[in-house]
Amino acid sequence: MSDEESAVAYAGEHAYPARWVVGCDGGRSTVRGLADFAFVGTEPQFTGYTMQATAADAEKLGPGINLTPTGMYLRLLEGHIAMVDFDGGAFDRSQQLTRDHLQAVLRRVSGTDVTLSEVHLASSFTDRAMQTTTYRRGRVLLAGDAAHIHSPLGGQGLNTGIGDAMNLGWKLAATVHGHAPDGLLDTYTRERHPIGAKVLDWSRAQVAIMRPDPHCQAIQGVIRDLLGTRDGATYVAGRLSGASIRYDLGSEQPWAGRSAPDFCLENGTRLSDLMRDGRGVVLDFSADRCLRDPAQGWESRMRYAAGPAENDLGLGAVLVRPDGVVAWAGERTPDREAFEQAAVQWFGGPAS
Repeated sequence: MSDEESAVAYAGEHAYPARWVVGCDGGRSTVRGLADFAFVGTEPQFTGYTMQATAADAEKLGPGINLTPTGMYLRLLEGHIAMVDFDGGAFDRSQQLTRDHLQAVLRRVSGTDVTLSEVHLASSFTDRAMQTTTYRRGRVLLAGDAAHIHSPLGGQGLNTGIGDAMNLGWKLAATVHGHAPDGLLDTYTRERHPIGAKVLDWSRAQVAIMRPDPHCQAIQGVIRDLLGTRDGATYVAGRLSGASIRYDLGSEQPWAGRSAPDFCLENGTRLSDLMRDGRGVVLDFSADRCLRDPAQGWESRMRYAAGPAENDLGLGAVLVRPDGVVAWAGERTPDREAFEQAAVQWFGGPAS
């Protein structure tokens, strides 16, 4: 599908030559299979189901969330039912979801003899957790569910996929336009693969404490206690939202590798306003605007803005990548040479 110079994308009987192929085609990715990416991980412990159904005797089901010895189920108004079955094994998704199967699972999980008179819509999912060993093979790259799958519980897949796209997009664009520094595209796997691995482990942990047995229920109690503390709640919120992510950029500066806050300059200009054209941004908070001249060498690849900020975090300047990540942060009196080194590292050499 690819070699060192080109790649070929297939659609039915048609082949399309391309310089790069990015597989964003979901958990059953065709691109992943054709490009022979290794996909490894853990097999499912449960099957989950969601359905819109009519029950002849819905009053037999408790409202809201119900934990049972075999799993859990959720009943909402207007016939929406979700359930997690730990005892039935993984559902064969090549088979059709029938009313009889869904009714049998619901009866087992709920411990009732409830009858589903009609199923209008249904789907299934599992907690299978898999990840490719790399996100790049030659000129083929993967992002989102094509690169990693896990339980949808917690909704972390959306943030993770968007993070992949943000990280890869500007790096691939720089490569295509010919001004990427050596090795820039390789940092995609180096930065995003560990994030995906952590999300998979977090998902596995969520499933582990959901199991309907006394040991897991004891762990649930400990987790509830931790969530009742400020530090515990902050940690979990940061993990679920992705706000706590920090890429290892090889810098000891505390902000390097983190998402930049939306700095607001004294004139009202915000960092988010400056990033809309896809370039990087250098914010110079120093009184003497010491980075104005060196930043001109990268004018086509980064924007320069100067002035005091409402909250500069004690920094003198900050260089932000197009994906919103802090590439470099300077002290009150920014080091011009350190700025130039960071600019070359992430944006290539200055214009001659």
